[in-house]
Amino acid sequence: MKRLVLSAAALGLAAAMPLGAAMADDHGEHAVVNEEMGVPVFPYDITDKPYRIVGPVSAGVRKATIFSKEPSQQKIYNEVWERGEKMGADAVVNVTYGESKVSLDSWGKTRALGFAIKFLTEEEIAAGVEAETAPAPETYDKEMFKGANKKPKKK
Repeated sequence: MKRLVLSAAALGLAAAMPLGAAMADDHGEHAVVNEEMGVPVFPYDITDKPYRIVGPVSAGVRKATIFSKEPSQQKIYNEVWERGEKMGADAVVNVTYGESKVSLDSWGKTRALGFAIKFLTEEEIAAGVEAETAPAPETYDKEMFKGANKKPKKK
């Protein structure tokens, strides 16, 4: 009976949280996770939490053979998150990708693009640090992603 009550309470709490809801982690900070994919990668912008842009993220997921299936959204998002995490990001937003394309060195590669972000701390907000907004996918161009996936310089 206790297990049923606890399960119902947990289910009610989970249902009350919106997709991509902020949840506290062990450090008292908030981590945002795309609950459907299990990683903090989103096809849209996050507008309810101020952030700064860490940098552009570009990831390519290759097919093993010409007969292999297209990479899943899960696999693409995992690759995007791996790159964003190496940059020190809290999340990657406005992620877009298309069909895989065959090239001389690949049976098919799906390219994904997005922007790594770092949420502002309470101290940064109090100090007046301006929140930024990541470019929308429809405005992406090759110039934006030159030098993508580089760790930010320490200030």
